[in-house]
Amino acid sequence: MTLRYDNKMYLDLKLASLLALLFSFGCKTYTPTTAFIYAEAKSIDYSQLAHWAAHPDKLDPSDRVPGSDDVATYDSTDVDVFFIHPTTYTGKKGHDRWNADINDQKLNDRTDGSTILYQASIFNQVGRVYAPRYRQAHLYAYRSDDQESSQAAFKKAFADVEAAFLYYMAHENEGRPFIIASHSQGTTHSAPLIQKHIDGTALQGQLVAAYLVGMPVPKDYFKHLKPCENERDIHCFMAWRAYRRGTLPDAWTGDQYLATNPLNWSIDGDYAEESLNQGSIFRNFNKIYKGRVNAEAHDGFIWTNRPKFAWSFLFTRKNYHIIDYNLFYFNVQKNAALRTREFLGSSQ
Repeated sequence: MTLRYDNKMYLDLKLASLLALLFSFGCKTYTPTTAFIYAEAKSIDYSQLAHWAAHPDKLDPSDRVPGSDDVATYDSTDVDVFFIHPTTYTGKKGHDRWNADINDQKLNDRTDGSTILYQASIFNQVGRVYAPRYRQAHLYAYRSDDQESSQAAFKKAFADVEAAFLYYMAHENEGRPFIIASHSQGTTHSAPLIQKHIDGTALQGQLVAAYLVGMPVPKDYFKHLKPCENERDIHCFMAWRAYRRGTLPDAWTGDQYLATNPLNWSIDGDYAEESLNQGSIFRNFNKIYKGRVNAEAHDGFIWTNRPKFAWSFLFTRKNYHIIDYNLFYFNVQKNAALRTREFLGSSQ
């Protein structure tokens, strides 16, 4: 990763722009036109609920349950989920920022109504969901020729994510098991966060598992943490990127990259048919599509069929980055619950 957190990470910012589109489709992008301006950034006070997109002490979109008017409650859960959301910042006309303003209400609403609702909510049946707001790097940082500014923007974003995680551990966790989940830019930050604070430390013993989705993660990225090899493994990590069958990405292919199949949780390339898919969620959060999508690992990523839903013939996109989680919504949810049960059973 040219974020330079270490020499083994995997992103080339020039090519990664194709992967980083997430929920920004339909939004006009205004890119920075000047170099990153270095200044001492004021730290974010994560004791304030306003600085969390999802938090168990407030009602937020991560509490929603598909197909129901109910909201999740956390009265009996023993596990937490620390979710790092993907890029939603595409700039504003007249602005020249490389990083988002954490107090930008329109941006926060966009984040909450997209990734927090459609991705973070997956985990509300498993544990208390925490998702920090952070000064995310502009989408343009993934493809800019100004590598120095891009690096600075990602470094600033990572500092916020790290501060939020350390606050969570010091003031919220209280020794509870936890899951790390992320997508796209979230994974750009979660992987080095795990490497720095969890891999090979006492916290690895508290980690149920990590879902590092939407970016190419080498199987040997961590020194101690290993890929999950089946649906029940704990203290391990998963990663996948979804493409329509037959599509070949321009980069980051090969057996060195982890491709976890979210239908059978194999990393051996085994094909999983549509009948194993327990439910996908697309634009209509309350419409559940069961058995519509298959999956198989291929050369470091996941191949699947075009999703089957009303008017799906108009869905011509072949890179399924924006629905990496949504394609397998209920499989991920049930798997997180299964790994949690395995963790709690093994700790007793």
